Amino acid sequence: MIKKLSRNVMRQNRHIRMRQTITGTAARPRLSVYRSNKGYYVQLVDDANQTTLVAVRSQDLGLSSNSKETAKKVGQTIAEKAKAKGITSVVFDRSGYLYHGRIQVLADAAREAGLVF
Repeated sequence: MIKKLSRNVMRQNRHIRMRQTITGTAARPRLSVYRSNKGYYVQLVDDANQTTLVAVRSQDLGLSSNSKETAKKVGQTIAEKAKAKGITSVVFDRSGYLYHGRIQVLADAAREAGLVF
């Protein structure tokens, strides 16, 4: 019998494949999203200089749930902080998660708040 890989291992494999083509620069950083059981972690990363330009955690915003409303607020916050630093265009890195549900809500909220990707 073939043993099925866990969902997280499959996600990590997708993430590795995606990262072979997605890179961030200072002009167009990578918007990296990580989703845990307790919240969201979103960063704008410049891969050329290996620096994090902007970062937002849902816990820092006082949001403890892992819901779509939380994802929307995190997406809006990252876009506002990025615009304050003069960043308008990014490359979206969904970290192997399917572009559906909470990840899609977070991306749409960031787009509505002014980020272009």
